[in-house]
Amino acid sequence: MQGSSTAENRLRWAPWWVLASVALWPLPGPAEAVLSLGALVALAVLAIQRFRGGMALLSHEAWALTTVLFLSYWLPELLSSPDAINARRAVRESLLDLRYLPFLWLVAIAVANDRGRRLTFAGIAVICGLWLLDALVQAATGWSLGGAATADRLSGVFGAGNLKLGLVLASLAPFPLVAAHDRFGLPGWLLVALALVVVVLLAGARAAWLTLALVLFASAWVQFRNRRLLLGLAGGAALVLVLATAFSDKLLERVERTGALLDGSSEGVDHALSGRLPIWKTALTMALAHPVNGVGVRGFRDAYPDYADATDPWLEDADHGAGYHAHQIVLEVLSETGLVGAFFWLGGAALAWRAWRFAGPGARRRARAPAMALAVTVFPLNTHLAFYSTFWGGLTLLMAALYAGSLLADRPGGHAADGA
Repeated sequence: MQGSSTAENRLRWAPWWVLASVALWPLPGPAEAVLSLGALVALAVLAIQRFRGGMALLSHEAWALTTVLFLSYWLPELLSSPDAINARRAVRESLLDLRYLPFLWLVAIAVANDRGRRLTFAGIAVICGLWLLDALVQAATGWSLGGAATADRLSGVFGAGNLKLGLVLASLAPFPLVAAHDRFGLPGWLLVALALVVVVLLAGARAAWLTLALVLFASAWVQFRNRRLLLGLAGGAALVLVLATAFSDKLLERVERTGALLDGSSEGVDHALSGRLPIWKTALTMALAHPVNGVGVRGFRDAYPDYADATDPWLEDADHGAGYHAHQIVLEVLSETGLVGAFFWLGGAALAWRAWRFAGPGARRRARAPAMALAVTVFPLNTHLAFYSTFWGGLTLLMAALYAGSLLADRPGGHAADGA
């Protein structure tokens, strides 16, 4: 056990490294550097500790699930590389993404004990709280730590050139909601929920609206089990939406655009989807033309002109506009990695669900925030950022590691990592 204690002491900094990575997300370059350096440091420490208790940092099940979830993401890109449209880029992405594995081990280790879990989850909640406060200041004054509001929506600390605020806050929403409930009960939960609704609505990304709605209803049900609260939450969200549209023409325009779905025509649906329907049709055409392993990871933009209709509006300029990726997780996996990729993704999802099914109440309670965050981030009936991009792929994998590390935190031999 002395080796185990030594290894744990050597990695007591792991939660701080995870929090630094999350806090730097608005700065893509530094965030990527911290992730890569963390991967190298984790690999070095684990190699040194391997024969001195290092394996006791996680249960065997946590090591296995973290690794399997990584492989479910990574193997499809590797297997898409041999005959990819842009083989050089596909191979480069596959090799570069190997750095995620030791970083995910580090993330899982960070939440494998009670101290690390409290620090990591509370830290993410605080980071979200600061981003929320900054965005509310921007809504009131036009100024933010990310600069002046020059876009047609709130950009917050991410800045007007990087409009990911709403999407990130919606995916991370379970952390501040759980923290507020645990510390302040229903009043704290409602206050955080209201702040999230206001900021995510004004941030403008309608995919984030759906993500946040899923989080709020799931969180309210898990925390309170009160149907009247759910109805009140729905009514409150509708009231906030009405009030927000009264003061924001851009928000009103997005609500009206969403209402075009009720038209039922392909033109109405395409308008509601911000012109994504041609992109989805092209992604499906790619998937049918390359059913085994797709056109290759990150090869969507290169293949787009070859598979798009001649009348596709995204072909009007050289960059074909938004046709950089499929904007939808199922179509991205099928078009870029084929049925082979879908098999591994579904396998990873099945193993993650199996781990949840067979976990005890204490383990589920420990993992409720990252489990909810991971589920809503990959929710298939939504639009998405590219999961094989550095930013969104990194966010998704980090949620997966937080989930595996906290859910399976019990030590080998049945000894719990904490009193949960």
